[in-house]
Amino acid sequence: MRVLVTGGAGFIGSHLVRRLLSLGYAVTVLDNLSTGLREHLPASGFTFWEMDVREAAARRAIAAEHFDAIVHLAGQTTVDASIRDPYFDAEENILGTVNVLEAARVSGVGRVVFASTAAAYGDVTEDALPLREDLPLAPMSFYGLTKVMVERYLALYQAHYGLDYVVLRFANVYGERQGDKGEGGVISIFTRRAALGEGLTIYGDGGQTRDFIYAGDVADGIAAALVTEQVNTAYNLSTQTETSLLDLVKTLEHIEGHAIEVTHGPARAGDIYRSVLSNARAKAGLHWHPETSLETGLRRTVAYFRGEV
Repeated sequence: MRVLVTGGAGFIGSHLVRRLLSLGYAVTVLDNLSTGLREHLPASGFTFWEMDVREAAARRAIAAEHFDAIVHLAGQTTVDASIRDPYFDAEENILGTVNVLEAARVSGVGRVVFASTAAAYGDVTEDALPLREDLPLAPMSFYGLTKVMVERYLALYQAHYGLDYVVLRFANVYGERQGDKGEGGVISIFTRRAALGEGLTIYGDGGQTRDFIYAGDVADGIAAALVTEQVNTAYNLSTQTETSLLDLVKTLEHIEGHAIEVTHGPARAGDIYRSVLSNARAKAGLHWHPETSLETGLRRTVAYFRGEV
């Protein structure tokens, strides 16, 4: 299978490219390197295009290759950046995606796998947990809104042009090569500081929960989405497990073998207090399940930030 990965030099993309290469796929990575790094990727075995998904040149290059599938990871990935600059967020996440979809449409691409987000659901009542894919989408940020808009573009491209798609709504992804931004950024920040022996700051009481999923498991889920027969729908990729920030610190303390100093700051406006996603549909439709425990994933992440891997 010939697969294009947009944003492939980013955090999740770097895990995915390794997984696809291990499966024997012919992989092309498109990345403008604004946040991704070429050194995140293997030294060889794939084609690399330094391009921006918003450019007409990227559309022409994609269309000329007639890929079997496209995994679309490229885009603006943080809530705070979307609040600061909604125009940039929309340009990256909506216009950039439409550029990719147009190339896919005219060149006969068989399937687009799109990286969406738990932020699409917004802040729901606790009796709705774990969040299911059929819940109403009510994003609280422009970032979440642009992801929801792309999901609707995909549905219309399928209805009008027959372009199949799979939407994957990620929980809080973490792992090696992650920056301090994005939905799993708290783990990146915490593991970096823990590896340096520094203290941590928790905003709020620490009881807020997240569904932390290791990037390698997400890569496996994306690979499953490339071959599933259950298309034109959305799947959560999650552990279906709530972990509080205080419990996250306890796990890090266990890994480090010593106590970690924690200070508390004021809760941040707009932060969701509890979040956990159901993964029942992904287990059934993708024949996928997460395999990496939080402790195992954290050990790998800490080792990476220590320079041990």
